[in-house]
Amino acid sequence: MPRLSKKTMYVLEAVLDIACNARPDPVQSKDIAQRQGIPQRYLEGALQNLVRAGVLRGVRGPKGGYRLARERRRITVAEVVRLMEGQEEGDGEDGKLSISPLGRAVVQPLWQELHDDMLTRLEKVTLEDLFRQARQAGVADGAKAGESGANFDI
Repeated sequence: MPRLSKKTMYVLEAVLDIACNARPDPVQSKDIAQRQGIPQRYLEGALQNLVRAGVLRGVRGPKGGYRLARERRRITVAEVVRLMEGQEEGDGEDGKLSISPLGRAVVQPLWQELHDDMLTRLEKVTLEDLFRQARQAGVADGAKAGESGANFDI
């Protein structure tokens, strides 16, 4: 079964943390790292990549941090996963599971098909969906029970 890398899971958790906690102030990466147990050294660079990609908006200053750049309902999990996969490929991973002819001809195409199916399904899941699940599970720390509006600034 295809799986998400640890880095991708960290970033999904961080983006969801921002969706849950960025009201009224931006969320600082040190707070995300502490709440979610994500290594700070990795988090900042990944969040900056999401700013460049237009998923997050960086806010400078002493009370700066991160906000969603768009409404939760307009950011899919697949978008974040694809951005992270692109970043990881840039880090030197070539994405090949096997170098054997059998692996290249049979196993890799199967894995690619499963991966594509996973991303197709994740296209239907938005941060709003995850936010609602987090709120129902009681783990949306900064989310107020009746809050359902946008969590972004333009």
